[in-house]
Amino acid sequence: MIHHIMLFKLRPEVTPARVEEMMMNSRMQLLKIPEVLSIKCGKRINREMPWPFFIAIDFESMDKYEIYCDDPVYVKFVEEIIKPSVAEAITLDFEMDPGKDVQFS
Repeated sequence: MIHHIMLFKLRPEVTPARVEEMMMNSRMQLLKIPEVLSIKCGKRINREMPWPFFIAIDFESMDKYEIYCDDPVYVKFVEEIIKPSVAEAITLDFEMDPGKDVQFS
C-alpha cells in the first residue's frame, strides 16, 4: 500500500473560502479515479505552519499510483484546481504495511 502526501504553499490571493472549495473539489474529483483507495485533505490549524493545505491519498501499489497520474480526471484537477492556487508543493510517498523482511515493524 502506498500513502501519497502532497503539501502545498498557497498563493497570497487564495482566500479561506477558496481553500474550502479546494478541499471539496479534491474529494469530489479524485475519488472518481478507480485507483484511489482513500483520500484525506485539509487545512492547517496553526497559522505559522508553512504548508497551509494538504492532500493524502492511498493506493494499492506504485503501479496504481502511476495509472492515477495519467488519469484525465487527475490531469484536469491539477490544471484547474491546484496550479491556479498553489505557489509551491512537496510530495512524499510512503510504503505502508511493509513485507515481513523489514527490520523494524
